[in-house]
Amino acid sequence: MKAMTNEDFLKARQKIVGNERSRQGIGTLSEKTVHAVLKNAYAPDEDMHEIPIENYVADIYTGEEIIEIQTRQFNKMRNKLTAFLPLYPVTIVYPIPHKKWLIWIDEKTGELSEKRKSPKTGNAYLAFIELYKIKSFLKDRNLRLHFVLLDMEEYRLLNGWSKNKKKGSERYDRIPIEFVEEVIIERVEDYMRFIPYELEEKFTVKDFAKVAKIPEKLAQTVVHILHYVGVIERIGKLGRSYLYAVKEM
Repeated sequence: MKAMTNEDFLKARQKIVGNERSRQGIGTLSEKTVHAVLKNAYAPDEDMHEIPIENYVADIYTGEEIIEIQTRQFNKMRNKLTAFLPLYPVTIVYPIPHKKWLIWIDEKTGELSEKRKSPKTGNAYLAFIELYKIKSFLKDRNLRLHFVLLDMEEYRLLNGWSKNKKKGSERYDRIPIEFVEEVIIERVEDYMRFIPYELEEKFTVKDFAKVAKIPEKLAQTVVHILHYVGVIERIGKLGRSYLYAVKEM
């Protein structure tokens, strides 16, 4: 599967956001906007969309490969992957918010809040939270992964449990604004790109978190997956922490 270009993204965004959503309103269609934009970016030919295969429906089937757009909950893909991977190359496309602006929707009036930028900036390491849920499939030679970083607007309903109704609120829809980057894993060796260049020869999870500039809890998951797929190895312990080193590939 070829990488997505900015032109692919812009054409798909215009098709989905510029037409259907402008007529019908945000979130009114059964398919969420990010999912629809990416599906059309990777396969503009709609004859390739929603194809029944082995008692499941593939988001995209090109005749040679399957492409699944998965915005969250990779655990729900396990049965599909079990059915698809022995037959075809399967690419999972996972969108990750890079820069994000939040807009709140009042359920009673439909009024939209002023757009506010989230202080957090997303990166490809966040995908490892989902990869953990399909860990047993990661070394399958037919599996490919595309992590797509997008700037986006996120619309949320003011229906949470906190006083301001924001905590525990429901996400209504996300509108992709700009294509930032696509990180591709086509073989086990491609996981090497997640190992920071500045990392010491021997390192702990805490060291990894510091150099990669990610929370230690996320670093635990990243290091676990990198160890599982075989690009790093345990070489001992430092106190209670495991010591790791990059394996010769």
